[in-house]
Parts: sequence; structure tokens; C-alpha cells
Amino acid sequence: MNIISHPMGDVQVGEVTSDKLIIETTEDGLDLLGNLYYQGFDSIIIHEANITPSFFDLKTGIAGEILQKFSNYRMRLAIIGDFDKYPGKSIQDFIRESNRGGRINFLSSVSEALERMSGRRCAE
Repeated sequence: MNIISHPMGDVQVGEVTSDKLIIETTEDGLDLLGNLYYQGFDSIIIHEANITPSFFDLKTGIAGEILQKFSNYRMRLAIIGDFDKYPGKSIQDFIRESNRGGRINFLSSVSEALERMSGRRCAE
């Protein structure tokens, strides 16, 4: 696992990269949050490919538990990927509501995530 630092003024954004799964369980998500939080990052970017597919099955509860912790710690999170492949109404509603709230975002690119985290909205 590598962490790419994207300093944005007073905000430190950490982009997590890896060629393998980083989050397979709720505990993995909490470990990642704690690790980056204590390294001084305010926001985290992680790629969908580094998250277990069961995260996107809301019945497992993994997404809810992890994202609640991010909210509790006031840590912003952007998950980068192609979410159209999850056709279920529940997951699509969850993604839409998360994006509306602003603390947790499901986006298509790192540049979009950095713009969102800097407070600017992407022109679409």
C-alpha cells in the first residue's frame, strides 16, 4: 500500500494506492482510517478496486459501518471507480445520497475527488 499526499492549502488529502485489496472487512476500513488520521490526513481517496465487492452489497453492513466511522471522525472520503456496474436501486440511492452530503463521495476520477475536497464543484 502506498499513500500519495495531495496537499491542498491547510488540508492534507491522502490517496491510497495498491495492487491488491486494502479493505476486505470493517476492521480493515477502521485501520485505514486510524492510520491516515494519525498521519495527519484530513481526507482520504481510495480506489474501488482496493475495496471488497461485498462493501457494495449493502446487506453486509460493511459500507454503513465504515462510512459511519469516517463521519464520526469528520474524515472526508472519496471512493474512485465506475459505480454504474452496481445496478441495484439501494446502492445507487446510497451513492447518490452520500454524494449529496459531501463528506463521503463516490466519484469517477482522482481529479474530481480533489476538486470536491477543495470545495470546488466539478463542471459537468
